[in-house]
Amino acid sequence: MASYASRSFVHSFGPTFRARGGPSLRTKPFSLARYTRGYATSAAEQPRLRLGSTAPNFLAKTTHGDIDFHKFIDNSWAILFSHPADFTPVCTTELGAFAKLKDEFEKRGVKMIGLSANGLNSHDEWIKDINEISKTNLQFPIIADSDRKVAFLYDMVDQQDLDNIDEKGVAYTIRSVFIIDPAKKIRLIMLYPASTGRNTAEVLRVIDALQLGDKKGVTTPINWEMGDDVIVPPSVSTEDAKKKFADVKEVRPYLRFTTGNLNNSH
Repeated sequence: MASYASRSFVHSFGPTFRARGGPSLRTKPFSLARYTRGYATSAAEQPRLRLGSTAPNFLAKTTHGDIDFHKFIDNSWAILFSHPADFTPVCTTELGAFAKLKDEFEKRGVKMIGLSANGLNSHDEWIKDINEISKTNLQFPIIADSDRKVAFLYDMVDQQDLDNIDEKGVAYTIRSVFIIDPAKKIRLIMLYPASTGRNTAEVLRVIDALQLGDKKGVTTPINWEMGDDVIVPPSVSTEDAKKKFADVKEVRPYLRFTTGNLNNSH
């Protein structure tokens, strides 16, 4: 990702952009038209946000001050989630719901950080609305991304918007969710259209599944929730599984479930 950032994003974003691990570089003024032409036509210039790849680092202004994203994550898990715009109905319900789950995310060692394609003054006023409407106290930072630097870096854009740029000359961000582990690796990506709100319970569920898998060396079946049976991965033989786990139920040689004290992950 560092080579991509230094090759493409440093060229596109101005007046300055700092590639991960590199110095601050002064660049030409940002041109969305120039960037979207390359975005639409050059496969070599596409972001490589694969599961297991390092989450691109960036500097940004947020409602909690300036941040370096990797320093913000530190040694925690993190969830980065984007929103199309401030003072919009679906986004307002989402931010309120995530704010109410502050204790649940903290219990799992997860830092939350939002992103909306507006400036800090707008964010500050919007947070007042969110708190009043949802009866909550939003405490996580929200990135001000009015120039779409982070949105393009993380490919948080809709192709339809790129093809039909509005009168402001910018594309709206979609609803993206990136779950990132303490090693700064992207572990899960969810992409939603602007019209569809997310499910906070699903975000918590997949964090539970990822953390349990990392700690116990298991995988999770369809619709798994904390407390359900888990699956012994194919890389572990049944003989070794019986030594490792308290109980192993073999449905097929390739499908083995186990219970025990695996679910005490927090």
